[in-house]
Amino acid sequence: MWKIVIIDDDRNVLEGMRNVIPWAELDAEWVGDAMDGEEGLQVVQECQPDIVITDIYMPVLNGLDMVERLNKANFLGKIIVLSGYADFEYARQALRLGIADYLNKPISVQTIQDVLGRTIAALEEELEQRHRNEELEEKLKLYEPFVEKEWIKSISTGPDHSKLPDTRMIPEAYQYWKGHRHAVIGIEIIRTERVTRVSTKDLSLFRFAIANIIQEISNEEWPDSHYVELFSNHSAIILHAPNEEWSDLTMKQAYRFGERVIQSVRSFLDITLHTGIGTFKSNWMEIADSTEEAFQALYFKNNAPIEGIHLYEYVHGGKKEQQAYPISLRPVKFYQQMAEAMKLFQEDKAKEIVEDYFGQWSKGGDVSARNLEKLGTELWTIFAYTLFEVGIQLENIAPMEEVTRELHFVTTLEQLREWLYGKIDMICSSRSSNENIKHRQAVDFIVQFIHEHYAEPITISDLADRIHISRNYLSLLFKKAMGESFNSYLTRIRMEKAKEMILEGKHLIYQVADQVGYKYVPYFSTLFKKYTGCNPTDLYKNKS
Repeated sequence: MWKIVIIDDDRNVLEGMRNVIPWAELDAEWVGDAMDGEEGLQVVQECQPDIVITDIYMPVLNGLDMVERLNKANFLGKIIVLSGYADFEYARQALRLGIADYLNKPISVQTIQDVLGRTIAALEEELEQRHRNEELEEKLKLYEPFVEKEWIKSISTGPDHSKLPDTRMIPEAYQYWKGHRHAVIGIEIIRTERVTRVSTKDLSLFRFAIANIIQEISNEEWPDSHYVELFSNHSAIILHAPNEEWSDLTMKQAYRFGERVIQSVRSFLDITLHTGIGTFKSNWMEIADSTEEAFQALYFKNNAPIEGIHLYEYVHGGKKEQQAYPISLRPVKFYQQMAEAMKLFQEDKAKEIVEDYFGQWSKGGDVSARNLEKLGTELWTIFAYTLFEVGIQLENIAPMEEVTRELHFVTTLEQLREWLYGKIDMICSSRSSNENIKHRQAVDFIVQFIHEHYAEPITISDLADRIHISRNYLSLLFKKAMGESFNSYLTRIRMEKAKEMILEGKHLIYQVADQVGYKYVPYFSTLFKKYTGCNPTDLYKNKS
């Protein structure tokens, strides 16, 4: 309800205004009045009204002087000035003070009602804008850690160097990078039958579990490393080694780290990873070069696997076919950009990325038919993984056999461009509405939030408030996208992490319960048995 104060030295005017204003219609209320500017100033400061209606000629302190003092006190309400004199100078002075309106007495009932209606409409618009600004601030706070992650991802795939001219662009938390060397381990989840047959929610759980395993290993062996999820079934680990501790042993340590990641993921999840390691760089701006090297090593498999460990090393100037993708072309960055554009069905953006990349490639890269076919196949695989995450089965739109047959006849860069444009058109024309895309983004955000905050007392209501969607509607969206309720998914994540911690054998049961969000151990034990089929103590004993 809007609060209004009226200030006039004529008692009849005060009473008349109170009687003619349609309070209920305007959703307004009278909260005070005064008969001089000094008293009016006090009433306004006490009541903090939204609207002040004031005369100019009043004893003790006139209306304009009162308005000027209110401005100096940062009064945020609207002021309507009344005057019994048609004096241009008074009107000019009043407008200079930023009043909402200036009216000459006598004033008709219709006029005061119209002026108040316009003033309240302006207040409502300002209030809505403040709310939007507050929501934006809250979203910025909420997304701050995600913005930081996106920054690290952009560094791993290749930032725009023209926009990042020097190390001053590094966030404060990463200033230590300036005194380190950096290398990247590229990771590919191999599409075994176990991986390809899973649902969207289980694929999300796989990634969560892999990230957890890598984090655990990192904490022990390489605390300063950063795990980055990239396109489709690919990710990366950025390693940092202090310059003063640098030696040839550092690369061997990186190998051991990569081997342990592969072995641990295979042991705990029965998932096969292939990895490639790029060379260490002395400048953080060259991290993306190490990423490209890591994925080239991964593709070309430069060295033979040792004891079944698929860990490959980048060899500078190695096999001739490696020159198909010069580091300067940054194919990993291209794949990442394409995956992000297609996930959001940004047709024009995707074509713009293709045009830019192909323009670079035609200037110096190998455009042999073999490399064109390889690029098309890799892009289609990336599209398949990316769109699967938003509920689209690409195989139903264009079978892989058809894609392979079409790419076999692609022999020029222009043909591949036209083929890609056609596939982008086809995919985007089959998409759901933009609203459904926004809904998927909301669910993606909730899933990531759960993965990172499962130990906290989070609820669907809290998250609904954060992203400004009603609780019931968000619950419906989540269940439709993930195939289970929010609470069920949260419990699954917590139990997976609890099982992992128990199998490590480093924590007591009450510590595990606390670290996955449960203060009451019996309740945790009940949920754990329901989820896994055994008590946490039994699993702990079996591990021992």
